[in-house]
Amino acid sequence: MKAVTTSPPPSGVDVVLPCLDEAEALPWVLARIPAGWRALVVDNGSTDGSADLARSLGAQVIHEPRRGFGAACHAGLTAATADIVCFCDCDASLDPSLLVAFVTEVADGRADLVLGRRRPQGRGAWPAHARAGNLALARMVRRRTGLRLHDLGPLRAARREPLLALGLTDRRSGYPLQMVVRAADAGWRVTEHDVPYRPRTGTSKVTGTWRGTWQAVRDMSRVLNETPAPAEAEGVRR
Repeated sequence: MKAVTTSPPPSGVDVVLPCLDEAEALPWVLARIPAGWRALVVDNGSTDGSADLARSLGAQVIHEPRRGFGAACHAGLTAATADIVCFCDCDASLDPSLLVAFVTEVADGRADLVLGRRRPQGRGAWPAHARAGNLALARMVRRRTGLRLHDLGPLRAARREPLLALGLTDRRSGYPLQMVVRAADAGWRVTEHDVPYRPRTGTSKVTGTWRGTWQAVRDMSRVLNETPAPAEAEGVRR
């Protein structure tokens, strides 16, 4: 399904970009941040000069010494100040310009959380083991929440204050899933739209191997086993 833009996209959006050794991909990613939006590159211990490069390209750099995808994402969320916050991987596999339609849907009140369903473009964009892990998780999410999602991809948009009110605690691979599960428990309207998924630049830190993929599945399985606890997500229709 394609997100429909019915009005000009809001300005002043913050885009959180978790980053660990992504110097090769950063120029492509940052060049596609929509005009008037702020790129928040969360450096998670890079040794390839990613932080300095991002700063030279106009991004605001946040340093998060605790390793973990969730740690980087949450550091960006807490540093954000815009009403609407987006998340996007920093490896050039996803185009942040696609977030315009996501943000418009949130701003227009048609959704509370908008997710990108990855559609691989070309060979090697999404290895078989990563797809298998994602399929297993999507099925578990349907059983746990009732949401008929196909993907738990990192391209997403929501309002900042309600996101903070979800009280997200996972600081590893389970962070994106915990966001969806707690949003569902809080009665959020969650939508999903197809987005092109390109071969990433560099090596994946999570799903580059079978071992990494299934470790991520284990992390996320723990999230799914949490006792439901509706959050005080202010500003979101229940």
